[in-house]
Amino acid sequence: MTNISKSASLGNSLFGSGSSDSYLFQAIWFVARVLVGLLMIHNGLDKLADVSGFAEHVVAVIGLPFPVLFTYCAAYTEIVGAILLALGLLTRFSALSLVATMIVAIYFHLKVDGLNVGPLETASLYCLSYLLFAVNGGGLFSLDTVVNNLLNKSK
Repeated sequence: MTNISKSASLGNSLFGSGSSDSYLFQAIWFVARVLVGLLMIHNGLDKLADVSGFAEHVVAVIGLPFPVLFTYCAAYTEIVGAILLALGLLTRFSALSLVATMIVAIYFHLKVDGLNVGPLETASLYCLSYLLFAVNGGGLFSLDTVVNNLLNKSK
């Protein structure tokens, strides 16, 4: 059993990475982070393209108050959070915000479609992907690593 010791600073908590030091793993982690980030952006843009439709047919259906407000919140979370995730900046925070939107999407699909695997599967896989980045951080090839290194040099 190995003992991994990392300082428990705020900077390390926000910008550190808990994943493997292998360069192959880090390269794959980078590609996965960029892909799941960029693939989510269109979902947010689609919501902005039809705010009233999404508010009426999705947000209101699951019973959330202020459907238009929540539509804008979901859209901008998916756009800004996905861009930050792809860049690897504030990775844990952006990934957690995307997990929250995916939990709502999973709830919506369960309520409307039941256990129909198609729509439920996509939202669940996105949710799992974002959860992995929330736990492990952005990895070696991320802006979080650059920020963390700068913060650690200043000490």
